[in-house]
Amino acid sequence: MREVVNEKKGILLETGTNEFEIVEFTVGKVNYGINVAKVREVINLVPVTQMPNSHSYVDGIFTLRGRVMPLVNLSRCLGVEEQKSSTQNIIVSELNNYFVGFLVNEVSRIHRVSWSVMEPPPNVANSDGVVGIIKMGEKIVILLDFEKIVAEINPQINVKLTTVPQSSVAVQEIRKTKKIMIAEDSKMLRDILIETLHGAGYLDVTVYNNGKEAWDALSVLADSGASIEDNVHIVITDIEMPQMDGHHLLKRIRDDKALHKLPVIIFSSLINEEMRRKGEVIGANGQISKPEIAQLISLLDTESL
Repeated sequence: MREVVNEKKGILLETGTNEFEIVEFTVGKVNYGINVAKVREVINLVPVTQMPNSHSYVDGIFTLRGRVMPLVNLSRCLGVEEQKSSTQNIIVSELNNYFVGFLVNEVSRIHRVSWSVMEPPPNVANSDGVVGIIKMGEKIVILLDFEKIVAEINPQINVKLTTVPQSSVAVQEIRKTKKIMIAEDSKMLRDILIETLHGAGYLDVTVYNNGKEAWDALSVLADSGASIEDNVHIVITDIEMPQMDGHHLLKRIRDDKALHKLPVIIFSSLINEEMRRKGEVIGANGQISKPEIAQLISLLDTESL
């Protein structure tokens, strides 16, 4: 599977097509998925060293190619009875510039799908840990919010998301006049972004749950003939979202005569070399890796003040 993942990652999907690839795996009897862009490789279970006072989700640490990283036991994280087997795999991921391994029962295959077929999770208990669901015939594949899991085991990420750089009263007064639109599917990050931006002085913030909702609102504005500059000064978008991803949202904005000059910043845990190239190709004004909120606010100031 490691070779398959690396081969697939070498195939650059056409930018802005609203498609993505997922690695399907199982934990217990449930099928889950993770975006291939988050996966560095898949390996068999390796020796793990326990760490004192580590998070309850973490089995310990392991070494891969000279890099030490934690191993998150997804069975324990999801509250599923652990099923020991000889085929356990580790999905090695890079999220928010943080390397981590996820212990799963088995990795099966890779699927290419459209974001439009991914549905928001049903409103049930603890569903905020799910990004969305994909129906594949009679099978349902659940996409987990891996950023939320990583934030739980690494509190430093939340510190970076909520640390606002100092600014003058004059700058904060100007920030109050700016209208910010955000497309972000994670409720946890939406709440943190709103609170942090408000703390920085950006008080006029409108948030949408995914790229499609943001695009629908922008389309109504563009069709109305109203001044875009008077209603939206800048858009902040995640990449990975149900219905419409951030790259497709950006491409639509750039292809629209009324909206094409609207500044767009990508704020995502998927900012690696390949994703940065994609964002540049379709005209992102800036790309910031979560959780660097200080860099995001600095770029907001550059683009909107």
